[in-house]
Amino acid sequence: MPDTDRLEQIQQFLTDAGWVSPPFRVSFLAAGEYNANYRVDSNAGPCVLRINHGSQLGLGDDQIAYEFNVLKALADSGVTPKPLACHPHPDPLGGGALLMTFVPGTPLDYTRDLDTAARIFARVHTTCVPDGLIVQADPVNDIARESHGLLHRFADHPLKKEQAQILSYHDTLLSLARDTRPLFEAEPLCLVNTEVNSGNFLISPDRACLVDWEKAVVSCRYQDLGHFMVPTTTLWKTDILLTPADKKTFLQTYHQQACPDMLFNDLMEKSRVMEKTILLRALSWCFMAWYEYTHTNRPIRNPDTFAKIQQYLSDIPWILHSVT
Repeated sequence: MPDTDRLEQIQQFLTDAGWVSPPFRVSFLAAGEYNANYRVDSNAGPCVLRINHGSQLGLGDDQIAYEFNVLKALADSGVTPKPLACHPHPDPLGGGALLMTFVPGTPLDYTRDLDTAARIFARVHTTCVPDGLIVQADPVNDIARESHGLLHRFADHPLKKEQAQILSYHDTLLSLARDTRPLFEAEPLCLVNTEVNSGNFLISPDRACLVDWEKAVVSCRYQDLGHFMVPTTTLWKTDILLTPADKKTFLQTYHQQACPDMLFNDLMEKSRVMEKTILLRALSWCFMAWYEYTHTNRPIRNPDTFAKIQQYLSDIPWILHSVT
């Protein structure tokens, strides 16, 4: 929880930038792994100030401007916050800042909201793709390469057994990439979120949104569909595992809304390939983040996240066999 001085600093920044007209109140809202979010209440209504403290995409100080451009591209989708202003420089807040509309709601409930999630993805994936974003046109190979980088980011990482287990699966994924490349060669690219755990959805009676866009890329739709269904995602914030019937129901709604001309069996097959791929990325990130939590002065530390990282790294064989 930020202290009073931090809240006053944010209030001063918003006043100096002319983003919010006084009087207004700033309060802490939530923090992810690389961003802290503050609610700003004024006579114009609530909004959110997002302050960046790191980049999963390797963008450095350009990270917050990248997310701002993603949100601009999605502004008419109706299922994302609308961006209001961007300050890309790390001074004076210690990271670039983004102001966006506040979205009320509660996290996605896998027992109730699968159709809602499918419709959100359909709206996002049928939005026009903007220029200037990172492109992952060969999704299995691209994610395998990203994961390899995460596994080797820290040369003195002490978890050698876990690293060997994940690297062995990485080799398996490289074979999968070669075998399945023809599946994705003619696939149209779209804007994908790539981080779709239940906490990144906000559901209310009036509206449903996907709100965290720091790691969006241009790729195939199956990055989101596969990521949404794998156990490393559903178990991140809940104790839910999707059954084969759950997954089929979710994909059927998405198919109807986003790509009815596609063969449904093709949608299922490509989504399953990406599920297997996402498991590698999830474990590789956990491996990297374990080191950040234990060996560096990480700006944002979430004890629940670290507990989940430890849980996943202690059960790698089960995770790798959770999608067949």
